[in-house]
Amino acid sequence: MIHSYHDGTKHHVHQFARSLGYLDWASQPAPFRSFLAAPAIPLSPRPGTEPTVIGDVLRHALGLSAWKVWRTSRWSLRVNPSSGNLHPTEAYVISGSHLYHYAADRHALEERCAFDPVWRDDGFLIALTSIHWREAWKYGERAFRYCQHDLGHAIAAVRIAAALAGLDAAMRPDWSHRDIAAVTGIDRDEDYVDAEREEAGCVLAVTSRQSAVAGQSPAASQSPAAVQSPVASQSAVADRARLLSAVRSGRWSGKASQLSEAHVQWTFIDDIARATEDPGRSIDPGNSSIQLPDYPMTQLPDRALLLQRRSAVALDGRTSLPADGFFEILSRAMPAAGPPWDALWWDPRIHLALFVHRVDGVEPGLYVLVRNDRAARALKDAMRRDFSWERATDRLPLFLLARGDCRRLAERVSCDQEIAADGFFSLGMIAEFDASLVELGPAFYRHLFWESGVVGQALYLAAEAAGARGTGIGCFYDDPVHDVLGLTGHAFQSLYHFTIGIHVEDTRLTTEPGYDWERPR
Repeated sequence: MIHSYHDGTKHHVHQFARSLGYLDWASQPAPFRSFLAAPAIPLSPRPGTEPTVIGDVLRHALGLSAWKVWRTSRWSLRVNPSSGNLHPTEAYVISGSHLYHYAADRHALEERCAFDPVWRDDGFLIALTSIHWREAWKYGERAFRYCQHDLGHAIAAVRIAAALAGLDAAMRPDWSHRDIAAVTGIDRDEDYVDAEREEAGCVLAVTSRQSAVAGQSPAASQSPAAVQSPVASQSAVADRARLLSAVRSGRWSGKASQLSEAHVQWTFIDDIARATEDPGRSIDPGNSSIQLPDYPMTQLPDRALLLQRRSAVALDGRTSLPADGFFEILSRAMPAAGPPWDALWWDPRIHLALFVHRVDGVEPGLYVLVRNDRAARALKDAMRRDFSWERATDRLPLFLLARGDCRRLAERVSCDQEIAADGFFSLGMIAEFDASLVELGPAFYRHLFWESGVVGQALYLAAEAAGARGTGIGCFYDDPVHDVLGLTGHAFQSLYHFTIGIHVEDTRLTTEPGYDWERPR
């Protein structure tokens, strides 16, 4: 089923993956989900106080970063990027004796369930889900891929925001999708009578850190007891069975809002969702064995940079990047022992095929960044025999494959989008595909996209820190990308594209803060 879906949703030069073919504006999904009649707890800080721990993490992971205004139109941007700014990812917080839905538009927690306490008030969980319809409305059958990209971005965003609050955050692979559906209430038919259903994603445990980030400390707590508890070891939030039992017998409130009155059903998405449902697994989260020197770009960003991040719409096609800056940006995409990589429980499976255009001191051409030494031989054997595999720097496992101007090639394979040629460089994220699925099961299909989203989030922030801007590219011609690299079969597959350069600002737009309480007084 995975090969059938993945191949069936590839874009080809003369045929795109199946979608409606036009935008049905009458059925455009509402940008925010709410739970009607659910009590709401504002997370906005009161004057003269500090935000709560949970409020600080959510604000800098999944909150609104800005509003854009053009004439009579107004739309929001978020800290976590999303394909088409459609945001299929929803977040739930389990803290103390309550389950909450995070309402990003209001920066508030909606109480979904109150239950008998099953752990001390010293940790919390963040569960992520996806609403497939939000992406399928625009992208049709390929939308499942984009939902997984976005969930990966959200994982990275949560991990980085938690680190800035002096906390750890790690995925819990022991939680099955059915467990996640039960603990978040998305399996409650009575609460989704007319509303679009949500698909379980993953659970992250947010806990105290053994050693706090230098210069950072957890934000002070100011709100209800269930939302302001101190955070301790992961064992405090580890009793899944007791928590599930308590939630099932808890006191529920709220009904999910409907996002669209009309829908198109894409059964291929339903099929792949069921084929990749995660039964949960007993794996201790661990860090990658790959370590790198401590480059500036590997440091945590500050909160202002998280709110500053934007997706580039156009790049200038002229400006170049110094080689040191190029290597620093790529170093941020390499796995290490810190955020966001320590949120993942598997070793890296995503590698980068780079089209280098304008980097001073680095020859234009096609390169590959090998993010896990274990895969180096397999990659070399799978790619074209005439590639040179010359080491480009002693600072990174970056190899020159072929010299030459590849701007038009990058543009062509990225669905003929000029932005792929107009930056410093663009890239395709190449996944160890079949071997990963054989080793870790069909549910890992989603995880491959999640890892690509985590890599994308790291690149977004590295670009902003370098004074540039990046954007993810979900539209690319899958098999022509493989042809460029000489890849055949399903050993390796391209899952996501990205580009970085100097952004061309649209001066027609006005920017407003994400929330009214953040406006200058």
